[in-house]
Amino acid sequence: MSRVVIAGGSGYLGRALAARLAREGHDVVVLTRTGSKDEVRSSKGGPAAAQPSRIRYAGWTPNGTTGAWSEEVAAADAVVNLAGAGIADRRWTESRKRELVDSRIESTRSLVAAIREAEKGPSLFVQASGIGYYGSYDDGPPLDESSPPGHDFLADLCVTWEGEAKPVQAFDCRLVTIRSGIVLSKDGGALKKMIPPFRFFAGGPLGSGRQQMSWIHRDDWIGLVAWAIRLPLVTGVINATAPNPVPNWEFSRTLGRAMRRPSWAPVPGFVLKLIVGEMAEVALLRGQRVLPARAQELGFAFRYPELKAALAAEFGAA
Repeated sequence: MSRVVIAGGSGYLGRALAARLAREGHDVVVLTRTGSKDEVRSSKGGPAAAQPSRIRYAGWTPNGTTGAWSEEVAAADAVVNLAGAGIADRRWTESRKRELVDSRIESTRSLVAAIREAEKGPSLFVQASGIGYYGSYDDGPPLDESSPPGHDFLADLCVTWEGEAKPVQAFDCRLVTIRSGIVLSKDGGALKKMIPPFRFFAGGPLGSGRQQMSWIHRDDWIGLVAWAIRLPLVTGVINATAPNPVPNWEFSRTLGRAMRRPSWAPVPGFVLKLIVGEMAEVALLRGQRVLPARAQELGFAFRYPELKAALAAEFGAA
């Protein structure tokens, strides 16, 4: 049993992670900008099956400095940093891009400052990042944790974000950086946004459909973070992706079959660029084939290594 602080833990990933950790016997404190909540929501969107008394919420202001909330960090055994504005929530204007950067940098700086000021402090810091670190490509070789960073907006963001967490290592704190792929859950994230077109028989591949999609089921993402918390040998960068990425056309076809819908209406690249601008070129029309080399090397067992089973788990498909 330990105390885990989750920063930015009120989203669809953080809620499910908090519930999982509570079920495993951890005391969980969720730092949120909105202050206390009456209950945590479960991974299925309803009241958590975990013991509610093990999960509580505390308000914080992640502005690059510390505050009263720092006492929660000082008393924690582990801190999980998921804080940051949603990458795909809005069009990437210059002001939005600044918000995406600042929300990640300032929250990470606040947590690192709290650890620096703590008399003892946590022994583990789990830092969120993304496979956007590697850049996006029309085609290219498989990428793993040893691959260099890319040179687009998301790559630069991830490099800077990860760099802000590195000082915790000077405080005898194990640092694990989770570079997440597309986390699949119909409750939120990318998959939730893909569902409506398929539901209305208008789903299909994006652009050429050849771009690789590196995905992971939410249950495996949660399991990977819980595994990293549990095992001291897990350190450094871990790619949170399933071992079998697929091209976008195959993802669309498999999603259509899981939803019992056709996948026949491709969205032309120029249309996506008109709708979402720069995000289309970086995050939608180009992809990455990212493999979880270190997770597999260290013995993590994926529950859903194949896309068909992962989507069947969400939609109840045979």
